Formats: sequence, structure tokens, C-alpha cells
Amino acid sequence: MTKSDPFAGERLKHSPFHPRQAALNLRNAWSSWNGTQFADYYYDAEYEYFCIRNSCATYDICPMQKYEISGTDAEAMLDRMVTRDVTKLKENRVTYVCWCTDAGRMVDDGTIFKLGPDRFMLTCGSPSLAWLRKCTYGYKHLTVTDISDTLAGLSFQGPTTCEVLKKMGLMDIETLKPFGIMHFPFGSGSLMVSRTGFTGDLGYELWVQTDLALALWDALYDAGEDYGIQPYGEAATNMARLEAGFIMPGMEFNEALKTVHFHHDQTPFELGLDWLVDFKKARFNGRSALLIERERGPEYTLIKLDIEGNKPAEGSYLYRNKRCTKQIGYVTSAMWSPVVKANIALAMVKTKHLGENIWAEIYYEKELRQNSKVAKCTLQKKPFWAPPRARATPPQPF
Repeated sequence: MTKSDPFAGERLKHSPFHPRQAALNLRNAWSSWNGTQFADYYYDAEYEYFCIRNSCATYDICPMQKYEISGTDAEAMLDRMVTRDVTKLKENRVTYVCWCTDAGRMVDDGTIFKLGPDRFMLTCGSPSLAWLRKCTYGYKHLTVTDISDTLAGLSFQGPTTCEVLKKMGLMDIETLKPFGIMHFPFGSGSLMVSRTGFTGDLGYELWVQTDLALALWDALYDAGEDYGIQPYGEAATNMARLEAGFIMPGMEFNEALKTVHFHHDQTPFELGLDWLVDFKKARFNGRSALLIERERGPEYTLIKLDIEGNKPAEGSYLYRNKRCTKQIGYVTSAMWSPVVKANIALAMVKTKHLGENIWAEIYYEKELRQNSKVAKCTLQKKPFWAPPRARATPPQPF
């Protein structure tokens, strides 16, 4: 008689793409995302990063939470929930959104896909079904369905992605504009392609029913063989998104429903997402609180920094002088950028000190010895990496 495993219920789920990914994960480097086994890296994080920037690579987004909201009240409910005006979103288009508590603190960010007149898909990083159900209060004609386990997603990023998709037989894919959606027959079902991603480069996201996931992987990798297609994991994703200036939950912001201390979360204004807040709308969650914050200004502001030297400022405090006597903020993400050839960082700084000099106190290890240095920081207004090909339609062959 076999004894039952007391930890059986805690085992991680496998993505629909797992059989192919497991064969390619040479380092057996796994972590987890929303209860799903998830690759941190496959062979080497920097190698995978260069695949994103110089050829093409795939990133499993099956663990992302996906919800279908349908019915005649679907648009009104979403418009009431998020800070952006959803009524302006056209069919077969995607838009980036965030949503807040009544106190104006960010619950999460994500994307809304408009798939039909009364049919939408919301994607986000953390489970949000309970929040969505609360937001349906007062709306009778809509249905919210968690499709996270029935819809597989594969992010396909890099300068050669369009060429690979054309070779795969996706007709007119080169005409797809950023944040657009196209649909193609695939196997016994259909393939949805959105020109979206989290790398700041040319890229797409491919969506199919889970039973077609392996067929999609095989078709894509067959088409991409001559283009050096490779998978990439979370480590390379974090490098690419930082160069693009994109925020990451758990790094740039804490989700409001997960924090214990008030103000250990953030508002859209603190994160530089004021362009997502549309006060022309009569109502949305957190509107009154955000109106007050707009008038008084946010306590902190997320900024982009170019830091002298080549030592990443991970976990560094920021100061207004070189003597490090007046702390004004902290670094949220940092790296030496291979493509920009610069020491870059995202950081939260007290808004009242934005016009002053900024210095980072950096601690690092060299030959098993702990060292420290103080480095001058230069404020950057634009993303560190934003190549024209990311928005060009059609993308030029690479």
C-alpha cells in the first residue's frame, strides 16, 4: 500500500507548454508564478536576453490571469473599475490599464482586449476574480469567467518575430499595428495574435486553447528554426522590461490588496501612470482620492536614472548630496544594460526633491570583498530602450 504524499496538494501546476520547455531547461532552473511551475532561465539569462534583442524568443505567459467579461454591461463595468476610458477602445484592439481601491491605491495593472461589442478579456499578473466580482455589483447583464486554465498564451519577442510569423503562414501579419489583434484558423480551433509584449521591442503574444498549445509551439519553432528561436525566462524578462521602463509588481509597486501598512502601496501618479487616469469620466474606483492627489501632488515619483560607473545600484538608497546625509528615495530595479551600454535604474524619489542632484550609495562585492561607492545619477525622461521597429508597421526585415 502506497502512502499518500502530505505535500501532494502543494505541487505546482504545469503549463500546457511544459513538455517542450522542460526539454529545453538545461539548468532545471524553475520558480513559480500563480501556482504554476515557471522558468527562471533555461540556459543563461544573458544569452536569453540577447535572443530577445537580436533574434526572437518565447516567454510562457500561461500563468498570467485571464478573465472573459461578456454581456451588455461588460463595457460599463470595466469602465467603472479601471481609471482609463474603456468606451474609447475599438474592437480587436488592446489597451493598458490599471485599477485602484477607493483610496486611490493601485490594486494591479494589466491589459484589456476588446474581442467583440460586448466581449472583453482582462489579463493581469495576480488572481483578481474576487475583485472583479465585487466590481459587478449593480450590473445585471454580464458574466465574468476565469479562463486562465483554458487559454494558453505565449509571448514572442524580438526583431525577427514578424518574419517568423509570416513564415508560419499568418497572412498579412505585417499589417498588424501595435496593440492590434488578428485572428487565424489553427488546427481544430483558432489562434489570436496581439501585437503586445513586455520587452519594449517588436513582439507579439499568441493565444490558443490549451489543447492546441503544443501544436502552436511546434509550428512556431519549426518556422523560427532558421532565425535562432529560443525560450527565455523571468530573469531575461526583467532585464528587457527595465530597459523599456516598464513597471513590475513586487518591485516598482506593491499591490494594494496585499500590503499591511497603508502607503506601502502606490498610486498611479507615483508610478508615472497619470496618463492612464481619465478624470473626464464621471466615475471610477478611486476617483475622489486621485483628484485630491492630483491637486496636492504625489509624495513619491518613479523616475529613470542613468548612474555613473558600471556597478548596478540594486537596493540602493538615494541622497541629495555626495555625503549621503539626506535620504530622498530608493532604487526599485537596476542593471548594467548591455544594449544601452549604461548603468540604469528605476527609482522612487520624494517628489519635492526632483529638481535636485541625486546620488546613489552602491554596495557591491569584488573578489569576495564588500565594497561601496557613491555615484552621481542623471535623470532620464525617455525609456532607456525604444527602437523604432517596436512601433513600425510593417516592421522592416531584420
